[in-house]
Amino acid sequence: MIPRILSERLATAWKQFPVVLITGARQVGKTTLARAFLPDASYVTLDVPAQAEAARLDPRRIFAERSPPLILDEVQYAPGLLREIKLRVDGERAPGQFLVTGSQSFELMAGVTESLAGRAAVLTLPALSLQEIEGSKDLAAIDRVLWRGAWPELWQKPQLDRALWLGSYVATYLERDVRNLLNVGSLRDFDRFLRACALRAAQLLSYAELARDVGISPNTAKSWISVLEASQQIFLLEPYHRQRTKRLVKSPKLYFADTGLLTYLLGFNSMSDLPSHALWGAVWENLVISEVRKHYLAHGKRPPLWFWRTAQGHELDLLIETAPERFVVVECKTAARIEPSVARALRPLQAEYGERSVVQAFIACRTEQAYPLAEGAAIEAVPLAGRGGLLGREELM
Repeated sequence: MIPRILSERLATAWKQFPVVLITGARQVGKTTLARAFLPDASYVTLDVPAQAEAARLDPRRIFAERSPPLILDEVQYAPGLLREIKLRVDGERAPGQFLVTGSQSFELMAGVTESLAGRAAVLTLPALSLQEIEGSKDLAAIDRVLWRGAWPELWQKPQLDRALWLGSYVATYLERDVRNLLNVGSLRDFDRFLRACALRAAQLLSYAELARDVGISPNTAKSWISVLEASQQIFLLEPYHRQRTKRLVKSPKLYFADTGLLTYLLGFNSMSDLPSHALWGAVWENLVISEVRKHYLAHGKRPPLWFWRTAQGHELDLLIETAPERFVVVECKTAARIEPSVARALRPLQAEYGERSVVQAFIACRTEQAYPLAEGAAIEAVPLAGRGGLLGREELM
């Protein structure tokens, strides 16, 4: 097993809560993490249809035949178990009783909110991060992760064919998760929708444009985006605004949780095809922002991430809000050498929120070593990982 950063947070939560829920996309390693953490615990998987049906018909039987600690895997297939867990926890509030995993967050989180509020810690396990994959610190290694993806099985079994594995992943995802979450008339339409989303990675999300390109209604496009979010294949980055309610009415930007899946859906045949392609900047930005997001999730924290864009066209790729209206700013560039003039991009943000609003600024670029852009200025060009890299900077936490 590849050691996971989330293990430390899991150990802390297990000592404090009766129930710990680990959510995450399919194949990110939830089961492996749970069973490694509790190797002697009873284990029930609901991913087997017969087992899920039995649990739905008689949820008490699972608990009558097994004592805590108990691992319940893929509980979204029998959400009624959450009610039964509540009854048992209410009778005995000792910590460390039930470790629950789930791949979909619609019904699952609704069940947790209804049945386990105050009783469960909720953690999100992303795919492997650059910090977890051994030897992924230099640029060539980062590119291998960008291309291959960060799914644990692909790194534990290097002999696996990337395209074959990802193709099977998409097919399984469509058949299991999409069918379960939506009454999709045509999985072929949803597959085309998924690929249309890939073409819009790191861009403002327009439901109308997506709908037009795929031949569906805007409401259907919105519903299908929610499915991709619920199954944690994508995430949406909201715009920052002083009036926080306005974040809800401006368009978010769309990102894929894994760049291997993104490049597969875009149809690239090799990593060498990417740097000369018009989408290269979007793919690199997707990698940077998804890795920063993983950094927070792996430490059990809600990612305080936004982007910033004005009506005049000023834009910053990523704001990390470290305190109210105090930001670490990250810009994503595919060049290795960055001109000092890039620092001017910070001025509109500082004009809006004050000179002290920018705590630190980083240009996450294709360099192997960090270097300052200007003497005395809190702005550096940095690699994504490795020595002096963005992901190791204490300013992020």
